[in-house]
Amino acid sequence: MLLLFIFFSPLVGMVEHKFQYLPYFGPKEVNAPGDTTYFIVPPFAFEDQFGRPFTDRSVEGKVLVVDFFFTRCGTICPRMTAQMQQLQLKLDEPAFADVVFLSHTVDPENDSAEVLNAYAKRFEADTARWKFLTGAKEDLYLLGSEGYFLAAREDVMAPEGFLHSEMFVLVDKERHIRGYYDGTSTEQVGKLATDLKMLLKEEKIKKRDAALGRD
Repeated sequence: MLLLFIFFSPLVGMVEHKFQYLPYFGPKEVNAPGDTTYFIVPPFAFEDQFGRPFTDRSVEGKVLVVDFFFTRCGTICPRMTAQMQQLQLKLDEPAFADVVFLSHTVDPENDSAEVLNAYAKRFEADTARWKFLTGAKEDLYLLGSEGYFLAAREDVMAPEGFLHSEMFVLVDKERHIRGYYDGTSTEQVGKLATDLKMLLKEEKIKKRDAALGRD
């Protein structure tokens, strides 16, 4: 038994060493070798589809899947929302209890809480996990451009008067951006689901290493 333990212990270390961590996106600062500070999505304060205040503290300790849309959009938004709905169903298990979906409107003057709630019902959103957010136009656009590095604004030259990205953003529990995915693509959203599972595994490894006092 001792020989078996000696033989397999290095193999366990090799498996963990080969675990592929997801990349970090956004500006970063290298403080020293092995010490890097990564970009953090800034705090926010909006209103959800029930008219209740919803801030970054509302999703503290959660993994986020984020997008920007508007309810009157007849081009890419219905495809994006349908893909998010399918992702929600795919991740409807206790193992994904820490995953929250955030859809921000870029048309807050039309997309009131009532309008967003009706839209959520139309796409059979699990409103405990999937939040549709509205608020001050300037705050939404600023969070889109400087918080997630996505296009999110009014644009008279754009179809239907608004320009917003089709990307879904994966954000970890420390508010680091860990991935971008085309929200109109079934293949890309499937990759998001795979990466999200990897991220949750990464969180477990970090938690275990912290308990063991590892860096």
